[in-house]
Amino acid sequence: MVIAVPKEVKNQEFRVGLTPEAVRALCDAGHQVLVETGAGTGSGIQDDEYLGAGAQLCDTAAQVYGEGDLIVKVKEPVAQEYALLQGGKTLFTYLHLAAEPALAKRLLDCGMTAMAYETVQLSDGSLPLLMPMSLIAGRMAPQVGAFYLQREQGGRGVLLSGAPGVSPGRVVILGAGTVGANAARIALGMGADVRLLDINPARLAELDQQYGGRIRTLMAHSTSIEEQVRGADLLIGAVLLPGARAPELVSRALVGQMQPGSVIVDVAVDQGGCVATSKRTYHDAPVFTEQGVLHYGVANMPGAVSRTSTYALTNSTLPYVLKLAAGVDQAMALDPALARGLNVRAGKLYNRAVADSLGLPCAHWKAPSSQK
Repeated sequence: MVIAVPKEVKNQEFRVGLTPEAVRALCDAGHQVLVETGAGTGSGIQDDEYLGAGAQLCDTAAQVYGEGDLIVKVKEPVAQEYALLQGGKTLFTYLHLAAEPALAKRLLDCGMTAMAYETVQLSDGSLPLLMPMSLIAGRMAPQVGAFYLQREQGGRGVLLSGAPGVSPGRVVILGAGTVGANAARIALGMGADVRLLDINPARLAELDQQYGGRIRTLMAHSTSIEEQVRGADLLIGAVLLPGARAPELVSRALVGQMQPGSVIVDVAVDQGGCVATSKRTYHDAPVFTEQGVLHYGVANMPGAVSRTSTYALTNSTLPYVLKLAAGVDQAMALDPALARGLNVRAGKLYNRAVADSLGLPCAHWKAPSSQK
């Protein structure tokens, strides 16, 4: 199969779909790999490294999309790439279609097969291809929030660690999954007063035991959310419903009750956000002020640490790319987790959460009888 890696063109996206090491593994397996010139530059990977691994360089995105059978990216195609999407080909990337109705329509119209990293799901419910970027985004969130709490950035002038005789800053985290747990770890390491809310008491008990009670864990319901958000110096949105639009947990009115100069980092913004006032921003203009509160809404946070992110992501995606390269139907038939990654094929939606979010019918994929 011909595996193609285009250069990411989303604003301020510096990651790349495959590392040279991954390219070598695919070539060793007998596949051809095309890489767009300059695709790895933002991650500190030079073209000659891809050539040395066995890839063929392409000068244009049109050539990459046109000649590739399996297109491996990092982020969802943006409008300027829509014309390059073609039927008979497979796209493997983060899609977040619940928050991207225009892209969903284009994929349905063109007849392409689209597999989403974020909906590849193991039998235990875990999301192996979302996990590495969620981990990084979670670890970045307190770091980003601490920066924007500085007074010259428009924040309250709060140091998360506090100082002798001065209380530490309060970090409130909504969601105790991969993002929330990693945000709590870093915030605690920074010396903050950390409050972690979730709807799963077993998960809260696990983290309470892990940190010896140094993180305050709370069941997430309207009363506890309101109480904690009002007193937050830094609010981190870390909720996830796989494939679906994020639930709105913090209303506009509640944001208005936060202390002026507080900071919101809504990591859930790529699925629509869990804060009513959130909206997508980009690394070149990452924050805006609403209701006197600074909002950070960058949907591709890990792109800022692109080299780390590219290698972490490829470590997880490569085994699945190798499976897909041997045949998409065969790969989905043999791996139920990968089959759950199917979002769009031949003009139909196959992910229930995405379909429900978009108000569209959902089909059910069945493995061809010869593949079972």
